[in-house]
Amino acid sequence: MTIQVDVAVLGGGPGGYTAAIRAAQLGKSVAIVELDKLGGTCLHRGCIPSKSLLRSAEVYATLLEADKYGVSVTEGALSLDFNKVQDRKEKTVEQLHRGLKGLMKKYDIQIINGKGRIIGPSIFSPRSGSLAVELADGEMESVVSTNLIIATGSRPRHLPGLKPDGVHILSSDDALRLEKLPESMLIVGGGVIGVEWASMLQDFGVQVTLVEVGARLLPGEDSEVSAELTRLLRRRGVRVLTNVQLKTEELSINGDEVSITADTSEGNILLTASKLLLSVGRQANIENIGLENTDIQTKNGVIYVNEFGQTTEPHIYAIGDVIGGVQLAHAASHEGVAAAEHIAGYKKEAVDPNLIPRCIYSRPEVASYGLTEDGARTKGHDIKTGKIPFAAIGKALVLGEADGFVKVIADRKTNDIIGVHMIGPHATDLISEASLAGLLNATPWEVGQLIHPHPTLSEALGEAMLAIDGKSLAL
Repeated sequence: MTIQVDVAVLGGGPGGYTAAIRAAQLGKSVAIVELDKLGGTCLHRGCIPSKSLLRSAEVYATLLEADKYGVSVTEGALSLDFNKVQDRKEKTVEQLHRGLKGLMKKYDIQIINGKGRIIGPSIFSPRSGSLAVELADGEMESVVSTNLIIATGSRPRHLPGLKPDGVHILSSDDALRLEKLPESMLIVGGGVIGVEWASMLQDFGVQVTLVEVGARLLPGEDSEVSAELTRLLRRRGVRVLTNVQLKTEELSINGDEVSITADTSEGNILLTASKLLLSVGRQANIENIGLENTDIQTKNGVIYVNEFGQTTEPHIYAIGDVIGGVQLAHAASHEGVAAAEHIAGYKKEAVDPNLIPRCIYSRPEVASYGLTEDGARTKGHDIKTGKIPFAAIGKALVLGEADGFVKVIADRKTNDIIGVHMIGPHATDLISEASLAGLLNATPWEVGQLIHPHPTLSEALGEAMLAIDGKSLAL
């Protein structure tokens, strides 16, 4: 059977389904080919399930500290039912999955469940870009389209000698399926995923060791933010080790215990835990999708595209994790909209990666956009900065979450805001105002003139903007 549409989307994650919706809104007939469930990694093995677990961990940790709020929890009355934690996670995912399927029906988007591969010129089309789809029952289907959008996402990256087995050595996918919490966890990789899992598991009462090969956690974030998060994780009991080289050849699994030797600045040490979690980034899914049947170019394991998502075959686009860059769900969605509008002939400005906010849902949260202080200096900017601690903000004290700060970086000559960095309560919610300022090319003074309601956490951003020129009223 052959299906003909204007736009075919290979992959039904956030980038893929958003691109499909926007293309349908613009009058295009659309089909999505998805091997697994609609919603992709984000909905089923990433953003949503992990944040549901993080929320449960946050509630548990708050109740353990209830006494400081004047609330007494009777000794022995507080308990953690991890089965219910997992059940809540699954219900949240399923509710969103149902809503997503409803959106597909609303916009008359065809969903084809199967393994899609790009084919070259054939009797169906004189150019590459059609899809051969192997269905679950083994039958084949062809999807012929005017334009194709590749949105196949990514998968957890592995390290040589540390292959996940789902029992002792876990990927982030495996960790989300845990039936019970381990007594201890060794987390390899101090990036976004590693930090979130370290924060969550520590709040659940798991003994956590977090190791990073580099000099600091969160190497892509501002160094002051990295230092503050490291301090706060250690204060909560997480053992953080940096500049660590693991000797994978000395990995040992004995019963319910995993041991590995680590080369540190203080010499070799033996690290032991109930389980080991690998969180060393993600790898683009570009294999076995038929790229060899096209003239599409790849570079460093990702698909090469222009600023509108076009590959070296202009009728074929690629978005999301398969093109590298900022591997975040909202980045993929934005790229999907840009690709759909470009296909429809809209004059769309290119996606500016500097305006894509980055969010980390640890406790406390981290959020940022734009350049770090070191990055700005490296690019030759003469900078000025403003920084306000949450301890100076009334709402943070009311919440009992006064750790962290907001830091703003501006170019001294142009007065442009070139970076905003936050660590503290609800930072992932506060970053949107800062990103809007960047989109509108606002100056720190202009953001500072916005009347921020009191008492709110948003006052921290306004005061940090004013602090750049020494005008903060909070310090």
